[in-house]
Amino acid sequence: MPADVILIAAVTVDGYIARHNLEVTSWSKDIHLFKDQTIGSTIIMGSNTYSTLSAELEGRKTIVIHRNEDPKAILSSIKEKRCFVIGGGKTYFRFAPYITHIYVTPHPYVFGEGVPLFDGTPEEMKLVFEKLITVSDKDGIYQYQYKVLKQ
Repeated sequence: MPADVILIAAVTVDGYIARHNLEVTSWSKDIHLFKDQTIGSTIIMGSNTYSTLSAELEGRKTIVIHRNEDPKAILSSIKEKRCFVIGGGKTYFRFAPYITHIYVTPHPYVFGEGVPLFDGTPEEMKLVFEKLITVSDKDGIYQYQYKVLKQ
C-alpha cells in the first residue's frame, strides 16, 4: 500500500467539485499544476471522472474504480510510494479513511448545489497545513496542501 494517498481536487468556495456528475470542468485554473503533480504516478478515480478527464491523463497509471470494488484492496495493489485519488465525490468519500494528504485548490465560484467534495459524511479529519502553492496571484487561486493526522 502506498505510504501517501493524496486527495487532489479543485473546488468552489462552497465545496463543490462540479455542477453535475458529467461536467467537463472548464472553470478550473489549476490543471497545469494537477498535471505536474500527478505525472508518472498512479491515479484513482470513478468512471464519471474518467469520462470527463480522460484526455488529460496521459503519463499516469490510471485505475478506474466501480461501486463494488474495495478501496483497501485497490490500494494494496499499488507498489509506488504515493498515489492520487482524483475524484469524484463518491470516490473521495470511499477512500477517505485511507487519505494521508489533501491538496485542495479553492476557486472563486459559488455553485449553490452540485457534486460535493465528499459525497457522504466522512469521519472527521484533523489536518496540518504543509504548503501553499500559487496557481494565480491575479485571481487569488492557491493550492493548499495538508497532511491528515491519523487518530
